Amino acid sequence: MKFTKLEIEGAYLIELEEHKDERGSFARQFCRNELSKYGIDFDIKQCNISKNYKKGVLRGMHFQKEPYPEIKMVSCFKGAVYDVIVDLRKNSKTYLKWIGTELSENNNKMLYIPQGVAHGFQTLADDTVLYYQLGEFFISEYYDGVRYDDPKIGIKWPECENKIINERDRNYKLL
Repeated sequence: MKFTKLEIEGAYLIELEEHKDERGSFARQFCRNELSKYGIDFDIKQCNISKNYKKGVLRGMHFQKEPYPEIKMVSCFKGAVYDVIVDLRKNSKTYLKWIGTELSENNNKMLYIPQGVAHGFQTLADDTVLYYQLGEFFISEYYDGVRYDDPKIGIKWPECENKIINERDRNYKLL
């Protein structure tokens, strides 16, 4: 696993080192020892799958509030997404900074997202599937979000004729 520190404090882009032969390929997707080399103590408590049927699905920007903030590792198993994280930690040097990167079934990349950082994505292909490893259980009363188009953050989403956004994500409060 190859770790690249991102501009948001505590966030990493992780590239899986794929081993290929005539049978196919193999890559380690999670390794506590590798994570600990970067000061990451990640105890997986829940794994989720997000299936998205159409190009242009936009989900986010989601996070879970204290005292149950989430740590996430997100990868794309099928299709492709423009994946975005936003630092919502008021005491962070990178507060309100956002980063977007493409995750796809072909690029072997995943994001490590520290607690206090919101996450969202826009699908770039039909039938896109994301896999989440979470460091906290889902607790609905602590689940929250910020608007994907909040001008205070200024995320530049890919152009898309037919964005598909649910009512909850369209109606989160602006900062």
